[in-house]
Amino acid sequence: MGKPRQTKPGAERNTLKPDRIEIYHVEDPTTLMDFLIASMPDRKRTTVKELLKHNQVAVNSLPVTQFNHALNPGDTVKVNLTREFRVFYNRRLKIVYEDDDIIVVNKGYGLLSIGNDKVKDGTAYSILKEYVKWGNPSNKIFIVHRLDRDTSGLMVFAKNEEAKNALQHNWNNMVLNRKYVAVVEGAPEPASGIRRSYLAENSKHEVYSTDKPEDGKLAVTRYSTIANGNGFALMEVELDTGRKNQIRVHMSDMGHPISGDRRYGAESSPIHRLALHAQTLRFVHPVTRKEMCFSTPIPAGFISMVK
Repeated sequence: MGKPRQTKPGAERNTLKPDRIEIYHVEDPTTLMDFLIASMPDRKRTTVKELLKHNQVAVNSLPVTQFNHALNPGDTVKVNLTREFRVFYNRRLKIVYEDDDIIVVNKGYGLLSIGNDKVKDGTAYSILKEYVKWGNPSNKIFIVHRLDRDTSGLMVFAKNEEAKNALQHNWNNMVLNRKYVAVVEGAPEPASGIRRSYLAENSKHEVYSTDKPEDGKLAVTRYSTIANGNGFALMEVELDTGRKNQIRVHMSDMGHPISGDRRYGAESSPIHRLALHAQTLRFVHPVTRKEMCFSTPIPAGFISMVK
């Protein structure tokens, strides 16, 4: 037998250098470049510019390259001295906010929140799972609540068991406001009001209203009309309860199904999607206990329908 093969000096497999991350907390309103210069006085201005240029600076865990990016009290700035922060991009899923405990996203329509028997990959959950594991293979993501596949808008995911359990076990107390926008067929009368019913589900997984408390769960929906036009109404809808298909069923019960919602009686779909969007999400942070509020614009297609 020959001699064991010797490994040449320097030919050892390169090991991934651990991230060296410095964390700074913002106390007063300022801009990112000014804040970095003040927070890292030992580093030259050119060095700070290079860190910004190469995605090594993140504000609230989202990489930022603009030197004049506005900072507010309570923001967290992280500087990775080892490598760039990963820049997340997905055509159907946008990260709105991220910290060590939660990720808030704006989910596109047609994207499942989590997999089912037929679909495992390409869901909001699987996309975020791959994203968090890029930084560390042991990282995890946990789903806290869901949006229907064809409903777009804001969702929050947990990044650890503590955050997940706190949100799931205290959901009704920790979620302070959930506001949706929808375009419905016709013009509801009255233009604003409250809809209450008990929701049940049949063997075909279709949700329906019932007057019998013993057959379903109480659902309360508040609605108001923002604009009317072209046989449609743009509605603002708030949930007192978060039942499956709640808004879709209640709008249908009123005789004004959501545009594009064939399942619940809609006859039209001019923008070729379910016209329902989770616009605002206000909740108590599961770890810091601070109030968090996120809002997205009304989808342009919704506005065009009533113009």
